[in-house]
Amino acid sequence: MRVLVTGAAGFIGSHIVTALIAAGHEVVALDVLLPAVHPDPAAARARLPAPVRLTEADVRDPAAVAEALTGVDAVCHQAAMVGLGVDLDDAPLYAGCNDLGTAVLLAQMARAGIRRLVLASSMVVYGEGRYDCPQHGPTAAAPRQESDLAAGRFEPGCPRCGDGLVPGLVEETAGIDPRNVYAATKAAQEFLASAWARACGGRVAALRYHNVYGPRMPRDTPYAGVAAIFRSALAAGRAPLVFEDGGQRRDFVHVRDIATANVAALEWTSAAPAGTFRAFNAGSGTPHTVGELAAGLAAAVGGPAPRHTGQYRLGDVRHVTASNQRLREELGWAPAVGFAEGLKEFANDSSQEPR
Repeated sequence: MRVLVTGAAGFIGSHIVTALIAAGHEVVALDVLLPAVHPDPAAARARLPAPVRLTEADVRDPAAVAEALTGVDAVCHQAAMVGLGVDLDDAPLYAGCNDLGTAVLLAQMARAGIRRLVLASSMVVYGEGRYDCPQHGPTAAAPRQESDLAAGRFEPGCPRCGDGLVPGLVEETAGIDPRNVYAATKAAQEFLASAWARACGGRVAALRYHNVYGPRMPRDTPYAGVAAIFRSALAAGRAPLVFEDGGQRRDFVHVRDIATANVAALEWTSAAPAGTFRAFNAGSGTPHTVGELAAGLAAAVGGPAPRHTGQYRLGDVRHVTASNQRLREELGWAPAVGFAEGLKEFANDSSQEPR
């Protein structure tokens, strides 16, 4: 199968390219190589295996996308601005890259008769994850108030009785509740892809990535993930600075597991009924706290112990962890890299792209 991978030179995209080739597919690579994400374009190009040619073009460019789609059977759409960014001034850039870019891609796929899409979505579309109140059962957590965060009250309470909520694993049936600009753009990507599938008989697997980490993770940029930020601090001999109290629960999933999930999702699109949009949580299924991540990385390199700062970001959520049962059962996928093993590899990896 001939597959177009957008964002192919990126952290996740480059691993997907490798996994697709290993599975016997032919890859067409597209990436605009944004300087904020790829300060060393040569290093980004070198990530891709030799048989793959990289087309440097913007997914928002209809002509470039149309040309890249020539002879293609399916698309893995990874191109996006990620992270919370710096402030609301980033909103036009996020909406342009993520939503306009997706709309252009979908329009060109419809014209080219390509009906198979794997979309890189994100767990951020959920907002807060699943919670249960001891008195009232499953309960949606309200957005956290800045006054509570400033006072160190980080755990959301039950809107009905005020009691503490017990976090659990979120399933794909949970409602969409994006709570920052990036999350809103990822939700919009899903809605666009769903509308496209219905309109043209397409088949979409939307993989809601949880906290992806591993080799080639970008560092020292406004868009770096928390694992990369901690690792950069340790590499400089500094203690990782952990926001809030470090008790935020996340699902940290290795990038190679995300790559194999994309291959499985691509194969799923060949058998799915026309007009299908299906979301899948792409996570390890095993929660860990941000504090545990920082401590694990520090221990792996013999660095200074993490320091909990009490700082916070209003757009952050407290807990969001994945149930990956649907991905396991319907796509036959399972994670292969354990948390301790993955952290040790990541902590000692030298392939992160420098700022």
